[in-house]
Amino acid sequence: MNLVIPDTTACRTSLEVATAFHTPALLNHSVRAYLWAAAYAQERGISFDAELLYVSAMLHDLGLATAFDNHSVPFEEAGGHVAWVFGAGAGWPVERRQRAAEVIVHHMWDEVDLEQDPEGHLLELSTGMDISGRNTEAIPADLREEVLARYPRLGLAKEFVACFESQAERKPDSLAGTFVRGGLAARVAANPLDR
Repeated sequence: MNLVIPDTTACRTSLEVATAFHTPALLNHSVRAYLWAAAYAQERGISFDAELLYVSAMLHDLGLATAFDNHSVPFEEAGGHVAWVFGAGAGWPVERRQRAAEVIVHHMWDEVDLEQDPEGHLLELSTGMDISGRNTEAIPADLREEVLARYPRLGLAKEFVACFESQAERKPDSLAGTFVRGGLAARVAANPLDR
């Protein structure tokens, strides 16, 4: 499988932003989220906007970073706001900025309609793969091995659960709060990608 990270100014800059504000574990998670999504789409013939998906993947968890952790809105909404501002700086039209924000918000949904939002669908699917191990059988074994070697997990499970528990404590009505109450820690601990 030939996966290529899109090489645009916005993609390179979004990686720079993610590198500056994420821990190494969350940065690698963001890159893997794009790669799992792109692989899934490629295998199934799903058309998607590679630049939009990549930028959204790089920025989707920025609301968990101390610099962007908003005290009053869920982290995915805060990350969506960051993406909107990022898109403005990248010269994107308002509609594209809004799409990036939507993709990031939608990644926390239980399900995103492929026809209405292919990038949101793919990011929701791939982040679930990477965090809780949901549908990891859809990742070809050779790709899984290659990606995990290049972008190791670096203790992501423990760090991610701690981030969500912090969100849940401070914002109990958020989706992060719902996920924590629904057994997120156990699902993350059982992720086959950590074996």
